[in-house]
Amino acid sequence: MNRPHDSVPAAGPHAPQGPYDAGYAPYDRGQPQPPYDDRPRERYRRPRDGAGTARTALIVHTIADIAAGFLVLWILLYLLGANQANVFVDFVESVAGGLAWWSQDIFTMDTEGLRVVLNHGLPAVIYLLVGHGIAARTRRL
Repeated sequence: MNRPHDSVPAAGPHAPQGPYDAGYAPYDRGQPQPPYDDRPRERYRRPRDGAGTARTALIVHTIADIAAGFLVLWILLYLLGANQANVFVDFVESVAGGLAWWSQDIFTMDTEGLRVVLNHGLPAVIYLLVGHGIAARTRRL
């Protein structure tokens, strides 16, 4: 059986003998076979181009922007007197309420509009600052 590697002339005493031989001499050539651990190995290393950290930073940045966007949208809908029976307005209110649960009633004003602006605006600003800060810090890694 003719195989392509059989027809290639040997280029020295330790030329590769087959497709899986890495150029080490067989045991019968009189020279000792190097131990398996001393053989050169090719290891796959992921390139450190920063693509993973950039993607993570973008995800954190985007989540912070979306959270702040829902809070600001709820403030606008409330101040403009949107119909609270509407499904979209109810959805935005529930998402904004879930995002601002920790800041509810920090400010207790007599004016309802000012109370909504402050109690939902504070978390929006904090989400933006913390999210963009974490994203910037992640990009520097």
